[in-house]
Amino acid sequence: MRSAMPGARRALRLMAAAVGTGSGAGVGPKRPRPEPAPSIGTHDGTFHCDEVLACYLLRLLPRYRDAEVVRTRDPQRLAQCDVVVDVGGEYDPERHRYDHHQRSFTQSMRSLRPDKPWTTKLSSAGLVYCHFGSQILAGLLGQPEDGPVVTALYDKLYENFVEEIDAIDNGIAQAEGEPRYALTTTLSARVGHLNPRWNDPDQDTEAGFKRAMELVGGEFMDRLNYYHRAWLPARALVEEAIRRRFEVDASGAVLELRQGGCPWKEHVFSLEQELALPRPLQLVLFPDRGGQWRVQSVPAGPHTFQSRLPLPEPWRGIRDEELSQLTGIPGCVFVHASGFIGGNRTREGALEMARQTLAQQHGGGT
Repeated sequence: MRSAMPGARRALRLMAAAVGTGSGAGVGPKRPRPEPAPSIGTHDGTFHCDEVLACYLLRLLPRYRDAEVVRTRDPQRLAQCDVVVDVGGEYDPERHRYDHHQRSFTQSMRSLRPDKPWTTKLSSAGLVYCHFGSQILAGLLGQPEDGPVVTALYDKLYENFVEEIDAIDNGIAQAEGEPRYALTTTLSARVGHLNPRWNDPDQDTEAGFKRAMELVGGEFMDRLNYYHRAWLPARALVEEAIRRRFEVDASGAVLELRQGGCPWKEHVFSLEQELALPRPLQLVLFPDRGGQWRVQSVPAGPHTFQSRLPLPEPWRGIRDEELSQLTGIPGCVFVHASGFIGGNRTREGALEMARQTLAQQHGGGT
C-alpha cells in the first residue's frame, strides 16, 4: 500500500495539470467568451441634430445601452455595425438600417404608421423614434407600451420635439413666405454650433459629438419629464372639468378649473375634438395665486390672440368699485382692455361675470 502512494500522487498531479490547462477527458466546458458590445454606426465629419438624437435614443434601449457609436463612412465598417443611422443610403428596418438621404426615401410618420397624422418627411431621428419610441418611453416610465400614458406622450414628443428636428434636417420651412425674424437658438442650431468652426486648426468632431449627445439627451429627458409630470396631469384636470361643465353653468359653455396655474388652452382645443363636443367652450374660470378668481375667454385658435367670446366692451379697462357698479356684480377687480380676461374677488363673482358675458352674446344682460 505504501509503495502505491507515490504513483497515486503523481496521477493526481497530472489530472490537476490537465484540468488547469483545459485538456483531458472529463473536463468541464470552457467559459463562454463575452459577446462584443453592439455598435451603432453613423457618419463622421460634421454632425447634425438628427443623428445625434437617433444615437441617443437607441442607447436608451437595453440592447444598445452599452453600444459604441462608430462614426465613419467606410461601407465595410458600417456593415459590421448592429444598427446604422443617417448614412449608407438604405432604409431597411429588418436589418436596422435607418438612412433618409436616398432619393427614393419619402417616408413620414403617417406613411409608416397610418394612425398618426404627421406628414413631415422623417430624418434618422424620426425613423428611430417611429420604430422604437413607444418601447423607449415604456421602459423609461415603467408603463405598458400600448397604454394611454405612453400613447399620449409618444404623440406629444413627436409633435413638439422630434418633428421639428426632422423638418430642419430635411430643409422643410416652418411656413410659406419670408419669415419675420430669424430663429437661431433651436436645438438643431445649438447642436450645429458644437461642430468645429471652419477656421479652427483642429477639425476633430468626436468631442463635439459627445457634447451634442449630452445636450440633446438632456433636452429630450427634460421635455419627457415635463410632459409626464405637468402636461399630462393638466390634461386630466381639463378633461375632468369638461365632463362636469354643466354643473358649473347650464349652458355647458363655462369651464371651471379648481387649481390655478394649470395650462389649459392646448388641452381645450384637443379635447373638444376628441370628445366631439357639440358646442365649443367659451369661458374658463380659475383661481389665481392670491386666492381671487379669473374669468378668461377661450382663444379663437391655438396660435391667435383673438378671443371666442371677449368680456363685454363697456367693461374693458374698468377696475374695482367702478366696474362693480357698472356690472352690478360685487367684488369686481378688473377687465383687460382687450376683454380677454377679467377678475373678481370670489368664485361666485367671476361666475356671474361669465354668465353676463354669455347673456350679452345672446342679446340680453347688462
